[in-house]
Amino acid sequence: MAKSKRPVGERTALGFDFGKKYIGVAVGQEITGTASPLGSVKAKDGIPQWDALTKFIEQWQPDYLIVGLPLNMDGSEQQLTRDAKKFGNRLFGRYGLTVEFNDERLTTAAAKESLFARGGYRNLAKDNIDAESAKLIVESFFEQLYG
Repeated sequence: MAKSKRPVGERTALGFDFGKKYIGVAVGQEITGTASPLGSVKAKDGIPQWDALTKFIEQWQPDYLIVGLPLNMDGSEQQLTRDAKKFGNRLFGRYGLTVEFNDERLTTAAAKESLFARGGYRNLAKDNIDAESAKLIVESFFEQLYG
């Protein structure tokens, strides 16, 4: 996969909310500091359906990838944290794109709150929650990067 020539501040990132059964996906633009939820990819024990994930990569041509790290509230790692890192390493190995990791504590709760506020209970479908969580992971990463 060809490396992008876009300068820092104008790059596109794909973000992932890693899960063992579903992986939420969002796309973000550094220039606006915002992201949009795209949906989710089914996974089996943390291994995504690579064909579905590749379609997102091909469609959006990201400059880099962001994977949310599910840490414990005290900041320590858990098994899911190690699985998310393994997923990030697989992404790098498969696509050759830089992979950044970002603390995702509380993003699922924030995603549910945001979705509910916009559409009530019917908006709380699993696919929506995972994608919204990925959106928040990307925006949080941008906020830390550019303050």
